[in-house]
Amino acid sequence: MHRKYFLMLLLILPGVLSYVYAQEQIGYKQIDTTQLSMEVFYPKKLDSSKSYPAMVFFFGGGWNGGATSQFRNHARYFSKRGLVCFLVDYRTKNKHNTTPFESLKDAKSAIRFIRKNASNFNINPTRIIASGGSAGGHLAAATAVITSYNEGSDDLNLSCIPNALVLFNPVIDNGPGGYGYERIRAEYKSFSPLHNLKKGTPPTLLFLGTKDDLIPVETAMYYKTVMEKVGSRCELRLYEGEGHGFFNYKIFENYKKTISEADIFLQSLGYLQKEPVVRIE
Repeated sequence: MHRKYFLMLLLILPGVLSYVYAQEQIGYKQIDTTQLSMEVFYPKKLDSSKSYPAMVFFFGGGWNGGATSQFRNHARYFSKRGLVCFLVDYRTKNKHNTTPFESLKDAKSAIRFIRKNASNFNINPTRIIASGGSAGGHLAAATAVITSYNEGSDDLNLSCIPNALVLFNPVIDNGPGGYGYERIRAEYKSFSPLHNLKKGTPPTLLFLGTKDDLIPVETAMYYKTVMEKVGSRCELRLYEGEGHGFFNYKIFENYKKTISEADIFLQSLGYLQKEPVVRIE
């Protein structure tokens, strides 16, 4: 994306911009005949002289399916709060006949693309938040701690490591007994976030329902313990009696609560100001 293109967008989409946010879709990666893209949501009153924090969302779906629309309302909210938000499409089994390893390659490519084009997006490349739910939460966490599974065409001089993580019932353990082990097998040692936590892992906020049938509470608690042992901040928010996917927009009260807690977490990192308050809708 170039500044000229963005200025054209301002001219041809005044109705969209005057409503809440600017939005565009941009390709970030081509693999054979597959074109992958991301949706971009800008603050309503974008000041081109400033750089904003970025928040990158990866949808859930077991690396099998899913859609960027899962986090569209999250992106709308946080763009109103002053972040540039990205909804990333990536390869999945149902659509592209791929494995979880290709999904991770795409997630890492997406963050590298965003960081490389930081000035075009008006973002601060040192303030990138990765977020996602379930398998998308795995991808967000894995971009921070997994060194393998890089696309051959990627510029590895560009870091794919985000600066903060907001994870919604994430798949964090791919080891024996963990989610996806039957597909990952022995590669869990180099693919599972829980097994690769290390010093310098970005500050993390993790949401989980206590009745999640895929992610045990004990796993999340152990993740927090290991994070603290390596000297990284990890805040765990447990939602009593809630199951997998409890945070999604369709469960509006939980959506509001998790959005609010994520907002406060990002304030604590200096990524958001407390004011002005934005209505969650």
